[in-house]
Amino acid sequence: MTVEYDQLPVNPANFVALTPLSFLQRSADIYPLREALIYNQRRYTWSQLRSRCSRIASSLVARGIGKNDTVSILAFNTPELFESHFSIPMAGAVLNAINTRLDAATVAYIIDHAESRLFIVDRQLWPVLREALESTELKPEIVIIDDVDATEKPPLPDELEYSLYEDLVDRGDDTFSWRPPDDEWQALSLNYTSGTTGQPKGVVYHHRGSYLMTMGTIVSWSLPQHPRYLYTVPMFHCNGWGHAWTMAAVAGTVVCMRAFSPKLLFDLVEKHEITHFGGAPVILNMLANAPASEQKHFDRTIKVMTAGAPPPARVLESMTQFGFEVMHVYGLTESYGHILQSAPQDAWYRESPERQAELTARQGVRFAMTEAVDVINPETGASVPWDAETMGEIVIRGNTTMKGYLKDVEATAKAFRQGWFLSGDLAVIHDDGYIQIKDRAKDIIISGGENISSVEIEGVLYKHPSVGEAAVVAMPDEKWGEVPCAFVELKSDAQASEHELINFCAENMARFKRPKKVVFGELPKTATGKIQKTLLREKARAI
Repeated sequence: MTVEYDQLPVNPANFVALTPLSFLQRSADIYPLREALIYNQRRYTWSQLRSRCSRIASSLVARGIGKNDTVSILAFNTPELFESHFSIPMAGAVLNAINTRLDAATVAYIIDHAESRLFIVDRQLWPVLREALESTELKPEIVIIDDVDATEKPPLPDELEYSLYEDLVDRGDDTFSWRPPDDEWQALSLNYTSGTTGQPKGVVYHHRGSYLMTMGTIVSWSLPQHPRYLYTVPMFHCNGWGHAWTMAAVAGTVVCMRAFSPKLLFDLVEKHEITHFGGAPVILNMLANAPASEQKHFDRTIKVMTAGAPPPARVLESMTQFGFEVMHVYGLTESYGHILQSAPQDAWYRESPERQAELTARQGVRFAMTEAVDVINPETGASVPWDAETMGEIVIRGNTTMKGYLKDVEATAKAFRQGWFLSGDLAVIHDDGYIQIKDRAKDIIISGGENISSVEIEGVLYKHPSVGEAAVVAMPDEKWGEVPCAFVELKSDAQASEHELINFCAENMARFKRPKKVVFGELPKTATGKIQKTLLREKARAI
């Protein structure tokens, strides 16, 4: 006879929808008096944090906010944005954290596209929202964060009704009993992509994915209980890599950082005995190039996660002087953030520091919660050989892949094909199975029929002692179609000529790959620290 395994019933006792909100409940129950959040003079325990989030959630519900309603927030890395990662979905709503550097027109687009019911804004950013509201069809209810530590305090609006953020707390119900989602596929958050071409796309996360991202981060970053975490990553970027929920799961202490500066980071790491923080490679580069008077060197190990543009090996190598142990990870907004890590192998530690940095700079192998990642030939769909040379596109499969793009069936269908999410990143696989990005598909330079990796040229430029930051894009060329053009920002008080840098590249890589033009000056960046290559391409075309 057939054993009837499938006849055993699902019931509320043996199947519960996964949600990262449960981590807040656990930490507040078990560690009620342990410090959860520090921001300048403000400090909250896990019990106090749960109380504040419950009150805010009840205030939202009282305003008619519920399941699938979008609540947008334009704020810096302050307690209010951290709390919103719990309070808004506790009301059943969808958290929409917006990039603080977006222009008013883009914010207006997001308000209408997301159908924002309520908009929380830091007072310093109120002028951006005010301008945005002049062109929106929808007029969401406004809640203002009046941070005493803000560097700018424009006048509060007198032409519109608004509430203060602390009103949500003060008037909320501390006994509010939030309901977990009935379905873990329910939308949790909405994150808009950079929108480098056309309007940004709205990436939708679900509760299950964020729960599993949390668990995968704990395992793959070897997080202990009660880490002390400095929130350097903007919380609007992939929900701050999901680290708000991760720190709740391990009952960590989170130190908020409203605005980044190298001196402030070093000071906070020392003052609060920080054990972990994250940041894009540009942040690490700023730390390495900060004045010696601002830098601090620690005799203990501080764990650092970096993601964004592929980090130059020289930048990773420079972090060891501060006691920073860097783990390089890779991911996209569409994958909830990191899904690959450059997991170190024992044999790496027997290599030279320079070689260790080169190995660490690779994007690596999949996180614990990632089902599958491959590099495939875009035309045939076949996996590329593990030869470190054959390029293909990174494809991803797993529970931490977005639900899709909001209100964009065509783009969603284009992103998902044959059971994979297509990343748009070109990479190779080394003989040890570690993936290494060579370029974005749109950034590859095709010169005379040869594919040239902008990332490879940038890596060589960073080895030059005078180069602070570098970015390489394609420049039109009558003979070759296009050739590499390098944009370089020199270190403070450093000097280098165009001829010197071109020759340096020619001596350290295949000659045909060297940049044909070098432009000096400050590099434009997004709020997440990524260099804006779209703007650089326009400059290269103008040249």
